Amino acid sequence: MTTSESRPPRTGSEILRTALRRNAGAMTRGTVLMGMYQAGETAFPIALGLIVEHALRDRSLGSLGLSIAALAVIITTVSFSWRFGMRILQKANVTEAHRWRVRVAACGLQPVARDVDLKSGEVLTIATEDADQTADIIEVVPLLVSSLVAVLIAAVALGMADIWLGLLVIAGTVAVLSTLSVMSRRIGSGTREQQARVARAGAKVADLIAGLRPLHGFGGNHAAFRSYRRVSAEARNQAVTVAKADGAYAGAALALNAALATAVTLMAGKLAFDGRITTGELVMAVGLAQFVMEPLKLFSEMPKYVMVARASAERMALVLAAPPVMTPGTERPAATGGLEVDRVRYGTLRKLRFEVPAGEFVAIAAYRAREAADLVSLLSGDVPPGAYEGVVRIGGRETADLSIEAIREHMLVNPSNGEIFAGTLRSNIDPSGTGRMVPEAVEASMLTDVVALHRAGLDHSVRDRGANLSGGQRQRLSLARALAADAPVLVLHDPTTAVDAVTEQLIARNIARLRRGRTTIVISGSPALLDAADRVLVLDDGVITTEDTHRNLLGADEDYRLAVAR
Repeated sequence: MTTSESRPPRTGSEILRTALRRNAGAMTRGTVLMGMYQAGETAFPIALGLIVEHALRDRSLGSLGLSIAALAVIITTVSFSWRFGMRILQKANVTEAHRWRVRVAACGLQPVARDVDLKSGEVLTIATEDADQTADIIEVVPLLVSSLVAVLIAAVALGMADIWLGLLVIAGTVAVLSTLSVMSRRIGSGTREQQARVARAGAKVADLIAGLRPLHGFGGNHAAFRSYRRVSAEARNQAVTVAKADGAYAGAALALNAALATAVTLMAGKLAFDGRITTGELVMAVGLAQFVMEPLKLFSEMPKYVMVARASAERMALVLAAPPVMTPGTERPAATGGLEVDRVRYGTLRKLRFEVPAGEFVAIAAYRAREAADLVSLLSGDVPPGAYEGVVRIGGRETADLSIEAIREHMLVNPSNGEIFAGTLRSNIDPSGTGRMVPEAVEASMLTDVVALHRAGLDHSVRDRGANLSGGQRQRLSLARALAADAPVLVLHDPTTAVDAVTEQLIARNIARLRRGRTTIVISGSPALLDAADRVLVLDDGVITTEDTHRNLLGADEDYRLAVAR
């Protein structure tokens, strides 16, 4: 990939230029072949006119046989040029669409600045429909050029019969395209709004699916459905508006093209009646008048497709040009380093300060859920350095100086609502297929009963979002994935809230044993996890108020005992 292609495009026009430049070779070959197709189509009525002319004049079987052979050559040229031309263009089209889908998906996986109003459902629509419609420009341009070739050949052929016929085709084509280009702008603006509303509807339904269980829990599913129905209705109404404009465009194109063909036919008839053109030229003119409607129709539709491609490209630019949460550095943390939070002020956190040396197992007991959530957001990289005061250091290096890849390789933050993907138990635990600690992680997370329950074991199928697993099974599967990664620094947020007390006790001991010698931070109020940790930090009112072992805190701190004792 060149430097220009690796730099994120900033505008829809830049995306289209990149697509055209990258496929210049395929488009050139496709344009030549499609031009041959259109030239062959145009040559057919011309050949018929010449056949009639020679048949009336020569009346010989040899001339007739030669004419039939010429028609066969024309038909063969038309067939093969269309077949191979469209094959080249469609291959380039789908390949280019694939490239943009992958690039948009890659950007969608990166955290972006919070002022960019893009939801996951919108990114999904952009990465599929908009990527496909943008890549259509690869076919649009060659078809546009080949249609222009057909119109020019028709104009030249008619002009050789009579100059006024050629001028009529040229003037009529200019008038048709000028009228339709004005109408295509309205379709383009309407399409952009339709795409935005469809994407919002997609984002809404994605949010509903993600929160379906809690919605059912408090009876909010009906209200949520009404909310989605309203957004979907807005998308439908906009689609109807675009369809009306599209229908008016198509009707106007058909009427204008038919009017031009009729004008050419009538003028040719008048010229033949006056004896200014021959019978063969009349046949040619009538045939070309009928034929020219197809390339004109195709030619007149191109502005609409260009506007749609541009609208889709502009939506893709929203994702590709979205600023990242932080500008990554180039340094790497020390391999044996721990984690340090130094005087951080963010959200409910105020001058938060603590240090976890390498190899220590520390639990953080947050008295308020919001404080725990803010700390997890801070450590996971969702908050840019400029959005908080203070410094976070990983392996002795400030996060602002580290590359995103280095942070992710060194520290893993596993949220309380870890996502479960469609696939198998194994693919959820070890997505890359290169993990060496899958058996140990399965045992430590107490997922062994789930594996043993099914004949396929780790290859047991998992539905989207873990729909065929219980809440505790999903949570243990997410924990197994975090443990299997074997990150030098592991941060777990409430990893056992959905499991029973006995299982929780076993998991806490297993984590301490498996992670011995590795830096581990557990943000939780679970007595079992607090007891398994080397020490406990108490987070209250945005600061660390005290620290000690769990058992010492139970005996000496009444507030702590009331907060965590069950």
